[in-house]
Amino acid sequence: MLRMLAAPSKPLPKHDSRRGFTIVELLIVIVVIGILAAITIVAYNGVTGRANVSAGLSNAQQAGKKLAIYALSNGSTLPADKPSLGSQAGITDSTNATYQYTLNSTVSPNSYCLTVTTGSTSTQVAGFADGNIGQPVPGPCAGHTGTAPTALADGSSCPNGYIVVPGSSLYGTKAFCAMKYEAKNGGSNNAVSTPAGSPWVNISQTSALTIATAACSGCHLITESEWLTIAQNVLSVASNWSGGAAGSGYIYSGHNDSAPNNALVADTNDANSYSGETNTGGNQRRTLTLTNGQVIWDLAGNVGEWTSGTITTGQPGSSGYAWREWNALATNGSLTPNPLPSFGTPAASGWTSAQGIGQVTSNSDEAALHSFEAGSNWNGTNTAGVLALFLGATPSDTYGVIGFRVSR
Repeated sequence: MLRMLAAPSKPLPKHDSRRGFTIVELLIVIVVIGILAAITIVAYNGVTGRANVSAGLSNAQQAGKKLAIYALSNGSTLPADKPSLGSQAGITDSTNATYQYTLNSTVSPNSYCLTVTTGSTSTQVAGFADGNIGQPVPGPCAGHTGTAPTALADGSSCPNGYIVVPGSSLYGTKAFCAMKYEAKNGGSNNAVSTPAGSPWVNISQTSALTIATAACSGCHLITESEWLTIAQNVLSVASNWSGGAAGSGYIYSGHNDSAPNNALVADTNDANSYSGETNTGGNQRRTLTLTNGQVIWDLAGNVGEWTSGTITTGQPGSSGYAWREWNALATNGSLTPNPLPSFGTPAASGWTSAQGIGQVTSNSDEAALHSFEAGSNWNGTNTAGVLALFLGATPSDTYGVIGFRVSR
């Protein structure tokens, strides 16, 4: 007997698995997209920034070569101004690069500094009418507009208590680290840069050279080129001058009036720039600002500071050691690098201690080995300033008014 097969039942409707995103899921997606977009923008800006830096260095180098060719082809002369730069040397603004140019006719051979801006990146190159060209470095020339580097080219960080100093093509320096404060003895002859404590004095240049190298990997006693790089930089910043513009009034020259009659400690707050001073509101301001916004303490006064330079013959000045105005020297000597104010800043050819730059003590007859002491101490008065230079000491001498500063 045949069994009747039951008719297949109607299949049950399947559950519809399709549904929308929850609010939480949408928020997660939005956040992830935002993070990815931010990463992409940062990466793009980084690539663009590096491309601008590379293009700026290339443009500056090419401009330097054009100026060298022009100078050598025209009796060691240089274009006088920006219009002449284009008509004579063929260096003109374009959609990719704009130029600023300053001729320095107060030195021999004449020199120039040129800033090229590519995008938002500034690059400088300096050179001379004899055809010599400096290495292009990031940042504008002193006195030019542009963005100064706030980081080192290799991406490394400065040690604690150090600041980034923009380089100078004129002095052959790339961006470097320098102590924000005068060196202090952190214990066991360890040089540290902190606002607390009195500056480390009664140390010879010879000892400072050794101790500075132990302060950090790659550290050394600040060189004369590095010191002049800082000095030239701060001289170009309007806020460092009493008149509100470079060259107007005087540049602040720190603690130099013996009131009080000792070295001062610094302050953790850069706004307290007259910290410890008896006389406030005048040239005793102890802080100076660089073109990249970094602040340095006591560069001009408080205690003098050894640099790594030494010299035998070739000191500027006249016979016998004495403090003299820079623009009144009988001979400029043969110091390298050239410390004359006008070498780095054409307008400084007429500056004296009335502008707060300091004086120089030297002896054109000297033939023995002598060391460089830059800046001045708390009783320097009108001899104090960022360009103050004392050449009357030997590398083994120690003084209670001379310390040092470390760079890297």
